[in-house]
Formats: sequence, structure tokens, C-alpha cells
Amino acid sequence: MTTKERSLAKGSPAPGPVPEGIIRVYSMRYCPFAHRARLVLAAKGIKHDLININTMNKPEWFLDKNPFGMVPTLENSRGQVIYESPIVCDYLDEVYPGKNLTPKDPFQKAQQKMLLEHFNKAWPLLFKIVSVKKNNSEEASDLKTEFLEKLMKFDEVLAKKKSPFFGGNEVSMIDYMMWPFFERFSVFEVMDCLNKTLHVNMWYELMMQDPAVQAECTHPEVLLGFFKLYTQGNPEAVDYGI
Repeated sequence: MTTKERSLAKGSPAPGPVPEGIIRVYSMRYCPFAHRARLVLAAKGIKHDLININTMNKPEWFLDKNPFGMVPTLENSRGQVIYESPIVCDYLDEVYPGKNLTPKDPFQKAQQKMLLEHFNKAWPLLFKIVSVKKNNSEEASDLKTEFLEKLMKFDEVLAKKKSPFFGGNEVSMIDYMMWPFFERFSVFEVMDCLNKTLHVNMWYELMMQDPAVQAECTHPEVLLGFFKLYTQGNPEAVDYGI
């Protein structure tokens, strides 16, 4: 990851003002939503100050910046604060120069946002699978089947587009918005679903080669270690592995 410093928790002093010329990102090492923002930062080469927040034991001052207490949250040198991962990622893409990750064509942009809405209906099943698996393996199996059905719909999207990525011939915003959950497939024990979705599997392999994905990749064993502590409610989970 980009920093080895421990996450700021309750009782931690607030950081000073954001220096001119950079943007501050409040993140959490293993949060898939914060992962989205870090992918965009890496893809565009944006100079930034990264501060990890203990989202299981949040600093009091952080709630003043973001009343939801969630990451990612951005703050610039003027004290302006932006939060919610799709909004954060769009802001970074619009404000900073370099590669445009979002299509300029309004219809293509709308298509990506609609696809993301469909994906937002699918990924919560991953957390449900894990939460019920210990107590009800049959229900977990049913949820996994439901998730596979949704994943097959995304496979059909790629087949119809006849493009390697969900946004076209190169990685774009929609790919980065979806990727963090795919990187966690091993934790959710759904890696075998990729064997049944040819086009999504090919997309997965290509995404693994993307420079931003590689820069922000976390080893599956580390993710699993975090997740075990997280499901136990252990606030040390957020700093697992450092």
C-alpha cells in the first residue's frame, strides 16, 4: 500500500491544513470504496496526501469533515471536502489533467453510470454470502448462485460490446469502479464464478495487468487476514499486515 503509518483513530489529533498543490485523501487500506479513489489517483498520476482512518474507531474530528464518517473523503487546500466514492472519482477525473477516464460523449457516460447501478445491485450479495456461510451453507450456496446469475449478465454485456473492457477498448472509470470487488473474490470465495463467465474472466486477467491496479493491489492473504479480524469486530483489522 502507499503508506505504512497506522490509521488515525479516536483521540488522534486532526492533521494540519492541506498543503497547496496537492489533495488530501482520507482512506482505509482495505475498503473497496476507498480503493476506487486510489485507483483513479494512480491512473491519473495525481499528487496526493494519503491519511488512513480507522473506520471501526473513527477520530472525532473526521465526523466534522464527513458526517457519514465514510471513506474515501477528499479535502483540498481551500478546506473543501468531497465524499462518496462515485462523486470523489468523478471529481478527480474532472479537476485533474491527464488521461480522461470518463467518456466525453453524454450517452456513453450515461451507459457507464447505468452499468454501475446494475453492479451496485450485485456486489452486496458477496457480503451476504460470507455473513450466512458459517450458519447456513445452503443459503450461502443459493446466494452464490444468485450472484453468478448477475455476473453472467455482465458477461453478456462484454460479449455484446465486443470489447475487452466495460468502457471499450481501454480501461475507463467503470472498470475501476467495479474492480475492487473483483480483487476480493478470493475472500468471498467466488473465484470459481470466473470459470463460468468467459468474457468477465478475460477482463479480469487484463485488469490484473493494468498499472494502476498493480500499484494498488493487496495480496489475497492480507485481505483475508483483514477480513477475519474485521468480521470479529476487531478495530486492529484496519492496520493488519503493517
